[in-house]
This record gives sequence, C-alpha cells and structure tokens, in this order.
Amino acid sequence: MIDSTAILIPALNEALRIREVVQGALQHCPRVIVVDDGSTDGTCDEIEDLPITLIRHSERRGKGEGLRTGFRAALELGVQGVLTMDGDGQHLASDIPRLLQAAAHHPEHVVIGARLKKRAQQPIHRRLANEFGDWGIAWATGYRIADTQSGQRYYPRAVCELADVTGEGFVFEADILIQAARRLHTRCVSVPIESRYAGDGLAGQFRRSHFKPLSDLYRITSHVVGRVWTYGRVIPRYIEARRSHALIYDPGACQEFLAQALPGTSSDGRTPR
Repeated sequence: MIDSTAILIPALNEALRIREVVQGALQHCPRVIVVDDGSTDGTCDEIEDLPITLIRHSERRGKGEGLRTGFRAALELGVQGVLTMDGDGQHLASDIPRLLQAAAHHPEHVVIGARLKKRAQQPIHRRLANEFGDWGIAWATGYRIADTQSGQRYYPRAVCELADVTGEGFVFEADILIQAARRLHTRCVSVPIESRYAGDGLAGQFRRSHFKPLSDLYRITSHVVGRVWTYGRVIPRYIEARRSHALIYDPGACQEFLAQALPGTSSDGRTPR
C-alpha cells in the first residue's frame, strides 16, 4: 500500500523538529510532501537538501490551505491515498505502518491516529477540547469518531479530491470529516497512537501548540453547529450518533484497554451504525 501513498506534512515555524519528522517519514515512504506556510524561523532551510517535494507559501494562509495545496500535489503524483502528520514531532513515524495497515483492512475509510495511549499525559485543557469536538462532529457526521482533532490521518483519494471543503486551520480538518460522511458516505476508523507533549518532561523539545483551546474550539463548534442545522434532522441525527460506536483498529490490543481508553468503541471490525 505504501507504493500508492504520499505523506503530507504541513509546516509553520517547525525548525526545531521538522528535519527529524521528515527523515522519519522518508524511512517509510519515498513520496514526502512538505507545505511550508510562510515560516519565518528557517523551517525550509532545515530540509531543503532532503529528497522531498517542498512547496512554499510566500505568506501564511492557514493549515487548511496548506492541506489543500498538499492534496493537489499528491493527486498529481497519482497516489491513491495521503497520510498527513504534523511537523512538530508530536506524531511518531513508527505509527505510519499501523495506519496503512488499518487503511488496507478498511478500504475507503479515513484512518485517524487517535491519541488514546497514555491519554492521561495529554494536557487537561486539550483533552477536554478534543472530547467536546468529538461530541459535536459525531452529531454532524451521524456517528462517533475517536479523536477527531488528531492531525495524523490517512485520507483515501476520493476524500482528497473533495471540492468546497470549507474552513481554515483546524476547522478544515473537522469539515473534511463531515463532508466525507455526508457526500461520500465515508466513515472513519481510529488507530490508537501515543503522542508527545512538552509537558511530558520534554520541555524545550517541542514548540508551543498552534491549537488555541478557546478560540479554535469556538470556530470549530460554530462551524459544526452550522453544518448540523443546515443538514436538518437535528434530533434524529443526534440520536443516531449517540447510538453508534467509534470504530477502532488495533489487532494487538485487549478489549479492556479499549473500553478504558474510550467507552463506546467497537474493535471487532464492524462498521459503525
């Protein structure tokens, strides 16, 4: 499957870790695309000698536009899927094979690297914001998804080709899940991963997150509420979402871990209702 996949890394002021991230990605896939979103800290200088496709925005346009630019470049390569990961080192390249395995097992699904391992180490404000986002996006899509805010994902080609996915920054990543569900009937499957934060005793090794819990969560919530209202069937859709199960792909995990990490999950291969 790796032969038909490109890895896309949107980057904004990631000089601290970007070389390590890109080199890790190259160990698993020869097609790595980095979209630099107007960085001012020398991000591009750190990786311009590596065998990658490096695209530069002359000024900051937002993560949403960075992903759109990267999708277009990947589609021109003829790939059948795009795996995204953040440039700050939060995601581990060693998880790439597991996400691709899930994509092979669940064709035409969006695969999400869900930050379920060592979840207690996630900053409390981030965890609460993520859980609230999961609740809202489930309402808009009609089914539960584990960790809708994670930036480590595999998108099938059809999802990358979606036009008119709106929003910038983290709103784009919410809307593409909603649009994929509504227009393509595409579902998500989540793969438990571990992500790293500056608070894990790694201060100074990670830049401060671009995610702003209050303002970004407000933007995401406002957008999702608009989608829910526009599509109608507000109450029935909410009931459908609450009755569904988040689909988890983790063949080596025990059921107790999944039940503790995220209640209301399914790991038996069933597609969520």
